Amino acid sequence: MAEIDLAVLLRTMEPVLHPEPYGYGVWTGGILLITPFATVTEQEGMTVVAPLAEMREAGFQSDPWARISLTVQSDLAAVGLTAALAGALGREGISCNVIAGYHHDHLFVQWDRREDALAALRRLAVA
Repeated sequence: MAEIDLAVLLRTMEPVLHPEPYGYGVWTGGILLITPFATVTEQEGMTVVAPLAEMREAGFQSDPWARISLTVQSDLAAVGLTAALAGALGREGISCNVIAGYHHDHLFVQWDRREDALAALRRLAVA
């Protein structure tokens, strides 16, 4: 069952850093030759998030991003989780893009700041 209590979410979130870099790109049509982790369809095209190596092989250009997944299952109606995560990372000067899945939240941070981001999230979990 999904959790709604912010204190419980923060205490039990257990962030997991995925080992490979991810990329962001825009697909404007045709057959997509990769299996994306996530997509967002917008008027300008489809935003694609996928492992960076696959994206580059398919011709996408992207900076490397680290994916950190929270193992806690948060309810979409939970209030304050994204703000708490953004605040903790923002205090460290780390940008964050959040993709909420049905079961888990996934944070994308600068690849070269991934360990700093993981440490900041772990500190937040015990605060």
